[in-house]
Amino acid sequence: MKAGIHPDYVDATITCTCGAAYHTRSTKPKIHVEICASCHPFFTGQQKVMDTAGRVEKFRRKYTRKSSPTL
Repeated sequence: MKAGIHPDYVDATITCTCGAAYHTRSTKPKIHVEICASCHPFFTGQQKVMDTAGRVEKFRRKYTRKSSPTL
C-alpha cells in the first residue's frame, strides 16, 4: 500500500435511534443509523406480512397450473 493516500482507519461507534450502540472500526469515527438488528421488526419477530389489495391471491390465480382436460 502506498503511504499517504489511504484514509485513517479509526475506532468507530455506530449509534441507532433506538439507543443501541455498537463499537467497530471504520474510516468515520461516528455513524448514525435509523434501524438496527435490535429494533428491526424482522429480527424482533414483530414483522407482519400484509396482503395489500389481494396481491398474493392475484399472483396465485395467475400462476397456478390449470388442470388439462382428459381425452
